[in-house]
Amino acid sequence: MNLDPGMTSLLALIGVYAVFLLWYGGRTHPLSGAEVQAFLDLMRRQGLDRDDPDLYAALERLLGQDDGREFLMLNLIHYRDKAAYPPEMNFGDSAIKADRRYARAFFPWLLRYGNVPVFIARRSGSFIEPANTEHWHVVAMIRYRSRRDFIRSAAAVAGKQIMVHKWAAIETTHVFPIRPIFSFIAVRLVAATFLAVAALIAWNL
Repeated sequence: MNLDPGMTSLLALIGVYAVFLLWYGGRTHPLSGAEVQAFLDLMRRQGLDRDDPDLYAALERLLGQDDGREFLMLNLIHYRDKAAYPPEMNFGDSAIKADRRYARAFFPWLLRYGNVPVFIARRSGSFIEPANTEHWHVVAMIRYRSRRDFIRSAAAVAGKQIMVHKWAAIETTHVFPIRPIFSFIAVRLVAATFLAVAALIAWNL
């Protein structure tokens, strides 16, 4: 059976969307206790993040709440006045440049496991600020395909000297998962709309 070019293009775009949905995911089975423990053990062996007992406890709580679904993580960031690298690392004292090094190195590992930055925004002014609150410089929201993919991304950079840039840049951070009540951010719909438009254009060529 011979297909006309328009139909061939349509089938190809449907295939592309199917691959996108497979990559983007968003629903799997929850983490097992053994998976959580294996990740925490890896962190302790490889020095994946700061040697902070409270951090390990927070991770254990986060991963113990897994329902197997996608989730959003909100990151509030306050930069250091000067980057705090170990003495043997000569990267200069710009905290913003240190954070960019971290982003360039880590984002490919996010994308590999279907995790995507939803937005990253820099503070542009002040409005309502209670006394003694942190002066956040950057707000970022990351969509994770699942908590399993969250730890896959983190585990993938173990021993790669990537997290050192993050903590050289950041003085204080507040990170917590959020669940949208209402949102116009619909990545699957945007992708489907884009491919539908492309299909209509291809059909009429």
